Amino acid sequence: MSRLQYTFKTDTLFKMLFVKHPDLLKKLVAALLGIPLENIEQFIIRNEEIAPENLGDKFCRLDINMVVNGQLVDLEVQVANEGDYPERVMLYWAREFSTALPAGQSYSMLPRTIIISIIDFNLFDCAEFHSFFQPLEVTRHTLLSDKMGFHFFELKKLPDDFSEKDALLLWLTLFKAETEEDLEKLKKMEVPMMNQAINAYYTITASSEFREIERLREKARHDEAQALYHAKRERDVEIARNALQMKMASTDIAKLTGLTLEEIEDLRTEI
Repeated sequence: MSRLQYTFKTDTLFKMLFVKHPDLLKKLVAALLGIPLENIEQFIIRNEEIAPENLGDKFCRLDINMVVNGQLVDLEVQVANEGDYPERVMLYWAREFSTALPAGQSYSMLPRTIIISIIDFNLFDCAEFHSFFQPLEVTRHTLLSDKMGFHFFELKKLPDDFSEKDALLLWLTLFKAETEEDLEKLKKMEVPMMNQAINAYYTITASSEFREIERLREKARHDEAQALYHAKRERDVEIARNALQMKMASTDIAKLTGLTLEEIEDLRTEI
Protein backbone atom coordinates (compact mmCIF):
# COMPACT_ATOMS: atom_id res chain seq x y z
CA MET A 1 0.00 0.00 0.00
CA SER A 2 1.28 3.48 -0.91
CA ARG A 3 0.97 5.75 2.12
CA LEU A 4 0.09 9.36 1.39
CA GLN A 5 2.74 11.91 2.30
CA TYR A 6 -0.05 14.35 3.10
CA THR A 7 -3.65 13.59 4.02
CA PHE A 8 -6.79 15.67 4.39
CA LYS A 9 -5.88 15.76 8.11
CA THR A 10 -2.65 17.68 7.35
CA ASP A 11 -3.56 21.09 8.74
CA THR A 12 -1.81 23.16 6.03
CA LEU A 13 -3.42 21.08 3.25
CA PHE A 14 -6.83 21.19 4.93
CA LYS A 15 -6.75 24.97 5.21
CA MET A 16 -5.36 25.69 1.74
CA LEU A 17 -7.54 23.21 -0.15
CA PHE A 18 -10.87 24.29 1.31
CA VAL A 19 -10.09 28.01 1.21
CA LYS A 20 -9.15 27.72 -2.47
CA HIS A 21 -12.24 25.60 -3.17
CA PRO A 22 -15.08 27.22 -1.18
CA ASP A 23 -17.65 25.23 -3.18
CA LEU A 24 -16.20 22.05 -1.68
CA LEU A 25 -16.05 23.62 1.78
CA LYS A 26 -19.71 24.58 1.53
CA LYS A 27 -20.64 20.96 0.67
CA LEU A 28 -18.49 19.67 3.53
CA VAL A 29 -20.07 22.05 6.06
CA ALA A 30 -23.58 21.18 4.87
CA ALA A 31 -22.84 17.50 5.49
CA LEU A 32 -21.25 18.12 8.90
CA LEU A 33 -24.11 20.33 10.08
CA GLY A 34 -26.75 18.03 8.59
CA ILE A 35 -28.47 20.71 6.51
CA PRO A 36 -29.40 20.63 2.80
CA LEU A 37 -26.84 22.40 0.63
CA GLU A 38 -29.56 24.48 -1.03
CA ASN A 39 -30.58 25.86 2.39
CA ILE A 40 -27.22 27.61 2.82
CA GLU A 41 -27.94 31.16 1.64
CA GLN A 42 -25.05 32.93 3.40
CA PHE A 43 -21.55 31.47 3.34
CA ILE A 44 -18.49 33.57 4.18
CA ILE A 45 -14.95 32.44 5.04
CA ARG A 46 -13.60 34.84 7.66
CA ASN A 47 -9.94 33.78 7.86
CA GLU A 48 -8.71 32.87 4.39
CA GLU A 49 -5.04 33.72 4.91
CA ILE A 50 -2.28 31.43 6.17
CA ALA A 51 0.25 33.83 7.67
CA PRO A 52 3.75 32.25 7.28
CA GLU A 53 5.05 34.25 10.25
CA ASN A 54 2.51 32.51 12.50
CA LEU A 55 3.31 28.94 11.44
CA GLY A 56 5.99 28.71 14.12
CA ASP A 57 3.62 29.72 16.89
CA LYS A 58 3.01 26.79 19.21
CA PHE A 59 -0.65 27.82 19.42
CA CYS A 60 -1.12 28.43 15.69
CA ARG A 61 -4.45 26.98 14.55
CA LEU A 62 -5.12 26.32 10.89
CA ASP A 63 -8.87 26.24 11.38
CA ILE A 64 -11.49 27.67 9.02
CA ASN A 65 -13.81 30.26 10.52
CA MET A 66 -17.07 30.94 8.68
CA VAL A 67 -20.41 32.66 8.77
CA VAL A 68 -23.14 30.21 7.71
CA ASN A 69 -26.67 31.60 7.56
CA GLY A 70 -25.83 34.08 10.33
CA GLN A 71 -24.12 31.47 12.54
CA LEU A 72 -20.43 31.54 13.43
CA VAL A 73 -19.00 28.14 12.49
CA ASP A 74 -15.41 27.13 13.23
CA LEU A 75 -14.05 23.96 11.64
CA GLU A 76 -10.77 22.31 12.58
CA VAL A 77 -8.98 18.99 12.26
CA GLN A 78 -7.08 17.54 15.21
CA VAL A 79 -4.79 14.53 14.74
CA ALA A 80 -3.27 14.00 18.19
CA ASN A 81 -5.00 13.94 21.56
CA GLU A 82 -2.83 16.33 23.57
CA GLY A 83 -5.13 16.19 26.58
CA ASP A 84 -7.95 18.45 27.78
CA TYR A 85 -9.38 18.65 24.27
CA PRO A 86 -12.98 19.47 25.32
CA GLU A 87 -11.70 22.32 27.51
CA ARG A 88 -9.60 23.61 24.62
CA VAL A 89 -12.62 23.58 22.31
CA MET A 90 -14.74 25.40 24.89
CA LEU A 91 -12.06 28.09 25.15
CA TYR A 92 -12.15 28.59 21.37
CA TRP A 93 -15.94 28.85 21.53
CA ALA A 94 -15.78 31.40 24.35
CA ARG A 95 -13.34 33.58 22.42
CA GLU A 96 -15.50 33.55 19.30
CA PHE A 97 -18.76 34.11 21.16
CA SER A 98 -17.49 36.83 23.49
CA THR A 99 -16.06 38.95 20.66
CA ALA A 100 -19.05 38.62 18.32
CA LEU A 101 -21.28 41.29 19.89
CA PRO A 102 -20.92 44.77 18.35
CA ALA A 103 -20.65 47.63 20.85
CA GLY A 104 -24.01 48.84 22.07
CA GLN A 105 -25.96 45.81 20.79
CA SER A 106 -28.36 43.68 22.85
CA TYR A 107 -27.18 40.28 24.10
CA SER A 108 -29.95 38.78 21.98
CA MET A 109 -27.88 39.79 18.93
CA LEU A 110 -25.11 37.37 19.85
CA PRO A 111 -24.87 34.83 17.01
CA ARG A 112 -25.22 31.09 17.34
CA THR A 113 -21.60 29.84 17.57
CA ILE A 114 -20.72 26.28 16.59
CA ILE A 115 -17.37 24.50 16.83
CA ILE A 116 -16.86 21.47 14.57
CA SER A 117 -13.95 19.14 15.34
CA ILE A 118 -12.86 16.32 13.04
CA ILE A 119 -10.58 14.26 15.27
CA ASP A 120 -8.33 11.28 14.55
CA PHE A 121 -8.55 9.73 18.03
CA ASN A 122 -11.20 8.29 20.34
CA LEU A 123 -12.48 10.96 22.69
CA PHE A 124 -15.75 9.62 24.12
CA ASP A 125 -16.66 6.23 25.55
CA CYS A 126 -19.31 5.40 23.00
CA ALA A 127 -19.70 3.59 19.67
CA GLU A 128 -21.12 6.57 17.78
CA PHE A 129 -18.68 8.52 15.59
CA HIS A 130 -20.68 11.77 15.90
CA SER A 131 -21.38 13.58 19.16
CA PHE A 132 -23.19 16.92 19.49
CA PHE A 133 -23.26 18.90 22.74
CA GLN A 134 -25.42 21.81 23.90
CA PRO A 135 -26.07 23.15 27.43
CA LEU A 136 -29.00 21.27 28.98
CA GLU A 137 -30.58 21.22 32.46
CA VAL A 138 -29.38 17.97 34.02
CA THR A 139 -32.75 16.48 35.09
CA ARG A 140 -35.33 18.00 32.71
CA HIS A 141 -32.90 18.20 29.75
CA THR A 142 -34.27 21.67 28.98
CA LEU A 143 -32.10 23.53 26.49
CA LEU A 144 -30.51 26.61 28.09
CA SER A 145 -29.58 28.21 24.77
CA ASP A 146 -29.08 27.06 21.19
CA LYS A 147 -26.26 29.57 20.76
CA MET A 148 -23.65 27.10 22.00
CA GLY A 149 -22.90 23.90 20.11
CA PHE A 150 -20.02 21.45 19.72
CA HIS A 151 -19.83 18.80 17.00
CA PHE A 152 -17.19 16.05 17.34
CA PHE A 153 -16.55 13.56 14.53
CA GLU A 154 -14.28 10.68 15.61
CA LEU A 155 -12.65 9.20 12.50
CA LYS A 156 -11.53 5.97 14.16
CA LYS A 157 -15.17 4.99 14.78
CA LEU A 158 -16.34 5.26 11.16
CA PRO A 159 -18.04 2.18 9.68
CA ASP A 160 -16.28 0.39 6.84
CA ASP A 161 -19.34 0.19 4.60
CA PHE A 162 -21.52 3.08 3.49
CA SER A 163 -23.53 4.28 0.53
CA GLU A 164 -22.35 6.70 -2.15
CA LYS A 165 -25.44 8.73 -1.20
CA ASP A 166 -24.23 9.28 2.40
CA ALA A 167 -22.42 12.59 2.01
CA LEU A 168 -21.32 12.77 5.65
CA LEU A 169 -19.59 9.38 5.65
CA LEU A 170 -18.04 10.08 2.24
CA TRP A 171 -16.43 13.26 3.53
CA LEU A 172 -15.26 11.73 6.80
CA THR A 173 -13.84 8.70 4.99
CA LEU A 174 -11.91 11.10 2.77
CA PHE A 175 -10.40 12.67 5.90
CA LYS A 176 -9.60 9.22 7.25
CA ALA A 177 -7.79 8.17 4.04
CA GLU A 178 -4.13 7.28 4.62
CA THR A 179 -3.13 5.58 1.34
CA GLU A 180 -3.42 5.97 -2.43
CA GLU A 181 -5.65 2.90 -2.35
CA ASP A 182 -8.05 4.64 0.04
CA LEU A 183 -8.42 7.53 -2.40
CA GLU A 184 -8.83 5.18 -5.36
CA LYS A 185 -11.59 3.32 -3.52
CA LEU A 186 -13.47 6.60 -3.11
CA LYS A 187 -12.87 7.59 -6.74
CA LYS A 188 -14.34 4.29 -7.95
CA MET A 189 -17.63 5.22 -6.28
CA GLU A 190 -17.89 7.93 -8.96
CA VAL A 191 -19.31 10.60 -6.68
CA PRO A 192 -18.60 13.95 -8.39
CA MET A 193 -17.81 15.94 -5.23
CA MET A 194 -15.39 13.24 -4.02
CA ASN A 195 -13.57 13.19 -7.35
CA GLN A 196 -13.46 16.98 -7.32
CA ALA A 197 -11.98 16.97 -3.80
CA ILE A 198 -9.39 14.30 -4.68
CA ASN A 199 -8.36 16.15 -7.84
CA ALA A 200 -8.00 19.33 -5.77
CA TYR A 201 -5.86 17.36 -3.30
CA TYR A 202 -3.37 16.35 -6.00
CA THR A 203 -3.28 19.89 -7.43
CA ILE A 204 -2.62 21.48 -4.05
CA THR A 205 0.03 18.97 -2.92
CA ALA A 206 1.93 19.45 -6.19
CA SER A 207 1.96 23.26 -5.90
CA SER A 208 5.08 25.20 -4.86
CA GLU A 209 2.91 27.39 -2.60
CA PHE A 210 1.80 24.41 -0.52
CA ARG A 211 5.28 22.89 -0.42
CA GLU A 212 6.75 26.12 0.93
CA ILE A 213 4.07 26.53 3.60
CA GLU A 214 4.46 22.89 4.64
CA ARG A 215 8.26 23.36 4.77
CA LEU A 216 7.82 26.32 7.11
CA ARG A 217 5.31 24.37 9.22
CA GLU A 218 7.66 21.38 9.47
CA LYS A 219 10.58 23.64 10.38
CA ALA A 220 8.45 25.21 13.11
CA ARG A 221 7.63 21.74 14.49
CA HIS A 222 11.33 20.79 14.42
CA ASP A 223 12.38 24.04 16.12
CA GLU A 224 9.73 23.54 18.80
CA ALA A 225 10.89 19.94 19.42
CA GLN A 226 14.49 21.11 19.71
CA ALA A 227 13.53 23.87 22.12
CA LEU A 228 11.59 21.40 24.27
CA TYR A 229 14.53 18.97 24.23
CA HIS A 230 17.02 21.63 25.35
CA ALA A 231 14.65 22.93 28.02
CA LYS A 232 14.21 19.39 29.39
CA ARG A 233 17.95 18.78 29.36
CA GLU A 234 18.64 22.01 31.25
CA ARG A 235 16.04 21.00 33.81
CA ASP A 236 17.54 17.49 34.15
CA VAL A 237 21.04 18.92 34.59
CA GLU A 238 19.80 21.24 37.33
CA ILE A 239 18.02 18.35 39.07
CA ALA A 240 21.21 16.26 38.83
CA ARG A 241 23.33 19.04 40.37
CA ASN A 242 20.90 19.35 43.28
CA ALA A 243 20.84 15.58 43.73
CA LEU A 244 24.65 15.39 43.77
CA GLN A 245 24.77 18.05 46.47
CA MET A 246 22.35 15.88 48.45
CA LYS A 247 24.81 12.94 48.05
CA MET A 248 22.43 10.80 45.99
CA ALA A 249 23.97 7.83 44.19
CA SER A 250 24.83 8.36 40.53
CA THR A 251 22.70 5.38 39.45
CA ASP A 252 19.64 6.86 41.19
CA ILE A 253 20.27 10.24 39.58
CA ALA A 254 20.53 8.57 36.17
CA LYS A 255 17.13 6.93 36.69
CA LEU A 256 15.66 10.23 37.86
CA THR A 257 16.95 12.41 35.03
CA GLY A 258 17.81 10.18 32.09
CA LEU A 259 21.40 11.48 32.07
CA THR A 260 24.21 8.98 31.53
CA LEU A 261 26.56 8.02 34.37
CA GLU A 262 29.39 9.72 32.47
CA GLU A 263 27.43 12.98 32.26
CA ILE A 264 26.62 12.79 35.97
CA GLU A 265 30.31 12.24 36.84
CA ASP A 266 31.25 15.26 34.72
CA LEU A 267 28.75 17.32 36.70
CA ARG A 268 30.24 15.96 39.94
CA THR A 269 33.63 17.43 39.01
CA GLU A 270 32.03 20.87 38.55
CA ILE A 271 30.58 20.95 42.07
